[in-house]
Amino acid sequence: MTGAPNSAPAWHGTVRRLGAKPRTPNEHGLPKPELAVARILFAGVEGDYNLYRQTKRSGDPAMALLLLPEETIAQINTDGWPVRPGDLGENILTSGIPYDAMRPPARIRVGSAVLESAKPCEPCDNLYRLPYVGADRGPAFLKAMLGRRGWFARVVQEGSVRRGDPVTVDRSRSGPPP
Repeated sequence: MTGAPNSAPAWHGTVRRLGAKPRTPNEHGLPKPELAVARILFAGVEGDYNLYRQTKRSGDPAMALLLLPEETIAQINTDGWPVRPGDLGENILTSGIPYDAMRPPARIRVGSAVLESAKPCEPCDNLYRLPYVGADRGPAFLKAMLGRRGWFARVVQEGSVRRGDPVTVDRSRSGPPP
C-alpha cells in the first residue's frame, strides 16, 4: 500500500489467474477453467457466461466480472474448506491486494483494462455443487463464505489481461477515467 490513512491509498498486486466458462447446456458456471489471456469487454470476460447475471439481472453491467484475492482463498482453506482457484466463479484472481481494498468504490487497473468495483458477490446455493460441499455441508459453506465471495466490477475501459499483469487498486476516485 502507498499513501497515509488520510491520503489516497493505492494497492499494487499481480494477476494470478484468469477464468471464464462459456455457456454450456446443462452445466453451471463453476468452476471457471483457467485462461492464459482474457479480453475484457464491457459485458465481462470474452467467452464467459454467468447464468444468474444474464437471466435474473438482465446482463447487469455492474456484475460484468468477479474479482477475488488469492489470499482470501488461502484463508478459506485455513478454515477447512479445500477451495481451489476458479471454484468460486472468479474471473480475476489477484495476489498482494487485501480483500477490503476492492470494496466499492475502487478503481482497478488490470492489464490494459480499467474496472470499478460495484458490489459484493453474495454466496449462493450454486456453491453446493462444489464436490467438497454438497447439500449437507452447503449451509455451513455459505456461512463461511459470507463477506468473502469476491467483488463484482463494471468495466470502465476494455482491454486485455494476462497472468502476471500488474493490478493497481485506487480508492481515491471512481467514475470515468481521465
